[in-house]
Amino acid sequence: MGIVTSNLSVSVDGYVAGPDQSPENPLGVGGERLHEWMVVTREFQSQHGQSGGEHTADSEIAARMGSGVGAHVMGRKMFGGGDGPWDTTWRGWWGDEPPFHAPVFVLSHHERAPLEMAGGTTFHFVTGGVEAALARAKEAAGDANVQVAGGASTVNQYLAAGLLDELFLHVAPVVLGGGERLFVGVGDPTLTPVEVVGSPTVTHVRYRIGR
Repeated sequence: MGIVTSNLSVSVDGYVAGPDQSPENPLGVGGERLHEWMVVTREFQSQHGQSGGEHTADSEIAARMGSGVGAHVMGRKMFGGGDGPWDTTWRGWWGDEPPFHAPVFVLSHHERAPLEMAGGTTFHFVTGGVEAALARAKEAAGDANVQVAGGASTVNQYLAAGLLDELFLHVAPVVLGGGERLFVGVGDPTLTPVEVVGSPTVTHVRYRIGR
């Protein structure tokens, strides 16, 4: 039986995206700095069809992030395309072959037909809320894990509902001062650190979440 997990790069002041997010700047002002640790790794470069990159502990963490994942859940803001009824010409931020390579269940208030992409990714749009999306993701994943990809609001909803088993945070030495914040409205979950890996650019902390 798989678990429900989430991997997030986060600033030291708790933001997973910076202020002033827009279609032109989806991670907000300074938000791209949260992911600099990963972009330079050999694993990231390989996943994006490039050579080079550094083989470090960070690269090994990047390789683990998608391992054992059979389906994903994400919020509409992470998928993009604005609010309101869907503009069906919008197909996500990731080009014709998104990096998920598994079914992705997108939370939405508006129905849309499934969107099949290259590389094994199909986006399914779920209007029934977080529990309905998770139920469909678990069915699709079988014995594999379900990963709640983001953004912060979506992860917060799963934390508040007690539906997340593990949270793997990649804490960048960055202060954003605003934006999309983690741990808003989640109550008081029990977080037990079960793994810590440090490097000069990021600290990885994996938490098991108590019910």
